[in-house]
Parts: sequence; C-alpha cells; structure tokens
Amino acid sequence: MAEQPMPLWEVFVRARTGLAHRHVGSVHAPDAEMALQAARDTYTRRGEAISIWVVPSSAITASDPADKDSLFEPTASKIYRHPSFYEIPEEVGHM
Repeated sequence: MAEQPMPLWEVFVRARTGLAHRHVGSVHAPDAEMALQAARDTYTRRGEAISIWVVPSSAITASDPADKDSLFEPTASKIYRHPSFYEIPEEVGHM
C-alpha cells in the first residue's frame, strides 16, 4: 500500500498586536495541531510572533496572474479608490 503524502499547510504569523498576519512559509503535517507546532518550531524560534495561523493549502483559491487585466483593470479608471488621491493630515503620521 502506498503511503499518502502529508498535507501542505500555509503559515501566517502576526508579530505584534495591531499588525496583520503575514505569510511566512509552508509546513507539511498530518493535521492542524501538528501543523501549528511545526509552524511554531520553524517560523517563531526567536519569539518574534504573538499569533500563528495555519491553513490547508488546498483551501486557498488564488487568481491566475494571466488574468490580471480582467481582474484589476477596472480599478485603474476609478482614481478615488487609490490612496494617492487623498491628502493625509500631518497629525495622522505614518499609515
């Protein structure tokens, strides 16, 4: 009997409260709990995270880069959707 390959999990880490999770890599694991442990051991060895998400790679749906014109072109004609259209007051600081 052939051995089944272990599922691939995508790992997202949040470094500090108030920041968004960011994709840092992938791990192979048989289940979510083991994926979380592997992600912790692999991507947070220096204590640089306060939160980890693991998501089965098979649950992610991504657009094809070849479809970028049909997906993103309509936004080019709507300048009000671009952040450069607005002036940010000095007191707001870094965004």
